[in-house]
Amino acid sequence: MPRPVIINCDPGQDDAVMLLLACASPELDVLGVTTVAGNVPLDLTQRNARLMLELAGRSDVPVYAGCDRPLERAPITAEAVHGMTGIDGYPIHEPALPLAEGHAADFIIETCRDAADGAITLVPTGPLTNIATALTQEPAIASKIEQIVLMGGAFGRGGNVSPVAEFNILADPEAAKIVFGCGRPTVAFGLDVTQQVLTTPARLERIRAISTPVAEAVAGMLTYYDNSNIERYGGPGRPLHDPCPIAWLIQPDLFTGRQVNVDVETGSELTDGMTVVDLWGVTGRPKHTLWMREADADGLYALLTERLALL
Repeated sequence: MPRPVIINCDPGQDDAVMLLLACASPELDVLGVTTVAGNVPLDLTQRNARLMLELAGRSDVPVYAGCDRPLERAPITAEAVHGMTGIDGYPIHEPALPLAEGHAADFIIETCRDAADGAITLVPTGPLTNIATALTQEPAIASKIEQIVLMGGAFGRGGNVSPVAEFNILADPEAAKIVFGCGRPTVAFGLDVTQQVLTTPARLERIRAISTPVAEAVAGMLTYYDNSNIERYGGPGRPLHDPCPIAWLIQPDLFTGRQVNVDVETGSELTDGMTVVDLWGVTGRPKHTLWMREADADGLYALLTERLALL
């Protein structure tokens, strides 16, 4: 049986590719997509999600707009990386797929409330505001969540928006603290592992060679995204962060990790937004998170290329 999932995202080119991979994967039953302010403001993230579902031919999947700002802070965005549209490299138009009525957090609450215990997997690849809002408004839904499989955080390799913080977490650390502390099993794909998954020219060319509208769209977005190459990644190309959680749900042997406790710093001038990973269990706190540490990048891109060819 396909795994029922709710995807929460802020497209972003890497979120866009993540959505296409999810749509091409029969292992997943995508119940809905919720969007949040993050890489770009909410009015763009919800539009971009609808554009990707339309491109994938998945008008059956509803898109809900959620929180337009963090729980307690001023918004931060990432146009310097993703462009002013969030998915620069793709021709923007108003999608025919309409935005679903209602708030993303309400959709999460209602879907979980109607599900059996442990039935729903949440896949957040943007700031965690919508998830935290749902858990705060209706704590009882936690029992309905099988696991939370997220992209976010940084530990061994440092942060990408501060010396210690990754964008999705620093965009709303209070929300991230709620989600990591909610008691449900969590699988976290932080920069430690996603920065191993580089879109090299050879990998991009294999996607382009599929020669379909979807492949052309992905190649266009990743060509723009790769133009801001940073040498610290150890090779040409940029990390493709957000498809990692979806790839793990489809093919878990692509990644290895360690079971740990993770907390989020919300009150330090120097380390605000840091994911504090208790790698050696020194705190004695519950090891609720599988913190991913290694990726088979060749295997991931082989899976991505194979699945994009199906759309």
